[in-house]
Amino acid sequence: MTLSTEDRQNLINLNLKKADESLNDAKILIENNRLFGSINRIYYSIFYSLSALAIKYEFSASKHSQLIGWFNKKFIKENIIRKEIGKIIREAFEKRMKGDYDALTCFTKIEVENLFEKIKKAIFEIRKFI
Repeated sequence: MTLSTEDRQNLINLNLKKADESLNDAKILIENNRLFGSINRIYYSIFYSLSALAIKYEFSASKHSQLIGWFNKKFIKENIIRKEIGKIIREAFEKRMKGDYDALTCFTKIEVENLFEKIKKAIFEIRKFI
């Protein structure tokens, strides 16, 4: 399906709004020591940002790993965005997977707060290209 420029921009804006809401939700969850939920929301804030970027560049993926792989190939390996950003995204993805599916995983508040700060920087960098 081909999207009009207006529809594409509307989808980009929707994903950016979801990214902002997820980041705000993560902050509230961290403040209330809801660390598993905050990890989930931190990851989804970057996922929605990457989704907006993919829409801008007319890329679609059916899996999160495909989206991240596309981002790494197009932006990280081509030195358009710093490698550090790719590492932050991978860390968020892995922590979200562990938090959602590994019953023995625990997170410290400091660990979650650090990831939250790193994700904010990553989102800022990604938005420069949207």
